[in-house]
Amino acid sequence: MKDPVLISCIVPVYNGERYLSEALDSIIAQTYRPLEIIVVDDGSTDETPHIVARYGQQISYLRQSNQGPAAARNRGVDSAHGEFIAFLDADDLWHKEKLARQMACFKVRPELELCITHIKNFWVPELKHEQEQLKNSPLAKEQPGPSQTILARHTLFNRVGKFDETILHRDTMEWILRSQDLGATCEILSKALVYRRIHDNNLSRRRSTIDRRDLLDIVKSVLIRRRETVDHEPMTSAIKNDLT
Repeated sequence: MKDPVLISCIVPVYNGERYLSEALDSIIAQTYRPLEIIVVDDGSTDETPHIVARYGQQISYLRQSNQGPAAARNRGVDSAHGEFIAFLDADDLWHKEKLARQMACFKVRPELELCITHIKNFWVPELKHEQEQLKNSPLAKEQPGPSQTILARHTLFNRVGKFDETILHRDTMEWILRSQDLGATCEILSKALVYRRIHDNNLSRRRSTIDRRDLLDIVKSVLIRRRETVDHEPMTSAIKNDLT
């Protein structure tokens, strides 16, 4: 792999004026270069466009009607010029060496297609009581993360396809599972390199019922896909035997 290669950092945002600057600053602070930063505004009605404008030519700004996070991520992928794609939600933060450490994995393992890291939750001051209540729960521990931790080869999206826009919250989980079913080579870094902000307006908090439904639909799709693969294997073997 030639070095360095361009990473396109995609930030989907909807009414993210409160935390967007911190998210963008954490991308700009990355030790890895070169970077392309793409903000996809999913129909915000707040000050989001003006916040992005302050960064000038450092950031490419795209705007669309409100279609959901998956559609915003897909728009970013379609517009990206980088050989690698990364995502950061507008209310979260990256460790300054997040991309550098992931790219080191790709350099050591040329066959690698996808790298994800662990994530650590942190609570806004207004939810200090909730943080205290959950201090011994799994939410307070580092864990493998979803979209904010992804670094993937651009070519992997050609093979796996885009994010499922019918899924309102767990679209990145479904995409990772789909990539694994297609044999994508993945590495998980045990270090938490992404910090997820817990606040009153988190998507998972606002759409808990939809989230559970999405999760059930994803599990069902995975089981059907894997069952079809198993069912087709004997047929494939039989065809091969007939041809030899």
